[in-house]
Amino acid sequence: MGVESLQMLTTSDYASIISMNLFVALLCACIVIGHLLEENRWVNESITALLLGLCTGVVILWISGGKSSHLLVFSEDLFFIYLLPPIIFNAGFQVKKKRFFVNFITIMSFGAVGTLISCSIITFGVSQIFKRMGIGTLDLGEAVAIGAIFAATDSVCTLQVLNQDETPLLYSLVFGEGVVNDATSVVLFNAIKSFDLEQLDHGIALQFFGNFLYLFIASTMLGVLGGLLSAYIIKKLYIGRHSTDREVALMMLMAYLTYILAELWYLSGILTVFFCGIVMSHYTWHNVTESSRITTKHAFATLSFVAETFLFLYVGMDALDIEKWRFVSDRPGTSVIVSSVLLALVLIGRAAFVFPLSFLSNLTKKSQNEKISFRKQVIIWWAGLMRGAVSMALAYNEFTMSGHTQLQFNAIMITSTITVVLVSTMVFGMMTKPLIRFLIPLGHPPKQKNSLANLEESSPKSITVPFLGGRQDSEEVDNDNDNDANDSHRPSSIRDLLTTPTHTVHRLWRKFDDAIMRPVFGGRGFVPVVPTSPTESDCQLQWD
Repeated sequence: MGVESLQMLTTSDYASIISMNLFVALLCACIVIGHLLEENRWVNESITALLLGLCTGVVILWISGGKSSHLLVFSEDLFFIYLLPPIIFNAGFQVKKKRFFVNFITIMSFGAVGTLISCSIITFGVSQIFKRMGIGTLDLGEAVAIGAIFAATDSVCTLQVLNQDETPLLYSLVFGEGVVNDATSVVLFNAIKSFDLEQLDHGIALQFFGNFLYLFIASTMLGVLGGLLSAYIIKKLYIGRHSTDREVALMMLMAYLTYILAELWYLSGILTVFFCGIVMSHYTWHNVTESSRITTKHAFATLSFVAETFLFLYVGMDALDIEKWRFVSDRPGTSVIVSSVLLALVLIGRAAFVFPLSFLSNLTKKSQNEKISFRKQVIIWWAGLMRGAVSMALAYNEFTMSGHTQLQFNAIMITSTITVVLVSTMVFGMMTKPLIRFLIPLGHPPKQKNSLANLEESSPKSITVPFLGGRQDSEEVDNDNDNDANDSHRPSSIRDLLTTPTHTVHRLWRKFDDAIMRPVFGGRGFVPVVPTSPTESDCQLQWD
């Protein structure tokens, strides 16, 4: 018996090794093909990985005789615990902070209020249409869960179809909304599990809203505190004096720790790690040695890139999982209709909040340049239609047991989710870049700069300016400094806050940051000079 068990274990280990070899080979292929298609206006690396995953799934189906199409079973735990954190953290670490916080109210309204509107429309449409089609009997909780699943946008794909330098306003709005949207969808989905929506009354609704607000605030504060703690430790201990490796390791582990703590305490890990990345880029990153800055910048970007590619490969291969499709093989028409209905509801649900909320946002903007034009609204609506791994993970959580489907209705919902993800990523993702070029001509692309000479410019964007600034904002900050001398001619603080809220908050924050935060937590100009590492000294000798 012992020998047989050992043989079975050995066979299982060997199969895992084969699976990992294939995945690593596919990742390498995605990198090479993505590089070759770098200038292609239709295909990006997400779509490349998705197509490669589909092709690999077809090959595995053929080799296995139609038994299996994937090397690994899609697991929401794998997605939420290992793949999503580096992607969201790097996004926060690299985001242009002033652009993000200037549009913070609009981003929050799109991400939170917009998600609730979209979820409500999808929930209502699903409950009414599915009832008439005779597809199962949905209670309110299941209908709202489906609404939360398909209200979740794909912020990962957004990173690749929008360019932060070419379209900064669109990028900050769509990506910022995507992060808040994902967090809102996950929080909403988890909250549904905790409440009995069949017994809905004013008390339950108020409790639901309070719980929702608590999760948002607590998740954000945990990320901020984690980033500040890492900055304080590295500033006080002079870790780089002995080892830059420890600095890099501490930054990575502290960021991941905040995410794990958020999940442990049933908070939103997405919001937590995103704001942790923002705070680390403003404080912690400036407290480490030069070699650690270079290392962390590229390490975070590389981890994020590999996780994104792995994710789309994973989804592409799992899309052909024969077990799920076998359950709906006798009702293929039903699956197609359900997928079409869900896609239509996604389109309507997004349009229902993008255009009205953009109109309300424009009412608060005095400058024409700050307003969201109708063409930009169309791009925001279109770019946010993509559905991805968050929707997949939530659908698997709701409709499967350990990755396996047991009921026909559940199988229909899983296959429909896969179809919506594939169609939205392929069609909407491929059309986003051409749509941007058609609606907003970008002119000539910026000239490439020498990467070594411009390391500071390509690094997290808070080197020379405060928390709400980026390098493109240095001129504005200088103007603010000049205007500080004329404070006596300014109107009262309350009046100033009401007339120019963004600039007033920016100026007040800058003063608070310079006077209190950066002297305590470090940052540009507040970090003592420490001996460089032997590696840095050797590199300097080589350059000399």
